[in-house]
Amino acid sequence: MKLTTITQVTIDGVVQGNGGASVEDRKNGFHRGGWAMGKGDADTAEFINRTYHRADAFLFGRRTYELFAASWGTFTEQDAPGRELIVRALNTRPKYVASTTITDPAWSGTSVLPDDLATAIADLKATPGGELQVHGSGTLVRWLLASGLVDEMTLLTIPVIVGQGTRLFPADGPDLALDLLESRVDSKGVTIQVFRPAGSPQYV
Repeated sequence: MKLTTITQVTIDGVVQGNGGASVEDRKNGFHRGGWAMGKGDADTAEFINRTYHRADAFLFGRRTYELFAASWGTFTEQDAPGRELIVRALNTRPKYVASTTITDPAWSGTSVLPDDLATAIADLKATPGGELQVHGSGTLVRWLLASGLVDEMTLLTIPVIVGQGTRLFPADGPDLALDLLESRVDSKGVTIQVFRPAGSPQYV
């Protein structure tokens, strides 16, 4: 399977609290949650629906998994008009979570990955299939990128600067060149860019 990451991010690189004021959103004093809510147009909503629908499996970090399990994991398709494809995909396809604290996940179809995470994810990628998708999970995405395990990265950039919160890329993180595969901007200013990691950047 191809490992793809799909991440909503602000102009200033923040990934924390995109969906609203949850307990996780307020970590470290963050109080500006919900910055992505309602920001995309109908084309972007359809892009997100189709993205989830084409997944063969999902990979989550612990925090995102718990948030998704408490929301999407409780929905039926009737509960989420317009987002039926997301509900169907998340509740019927295999889910893998990288966690040392979750031992008995309640969300049907979930497997907890072993401690040797790099090997476990490499084994998943080696299985037949289309996409192993990572949604949210900023800490996990940073680790996957640093470990060279990401095949494709989609950034949905919301036209807002929140000025605080956890950022996707740390100030002292590893460098990485990217090839742009696709780019679009919707009528509300949300940009969608799809990248392929391309090794180390060239510096002049």
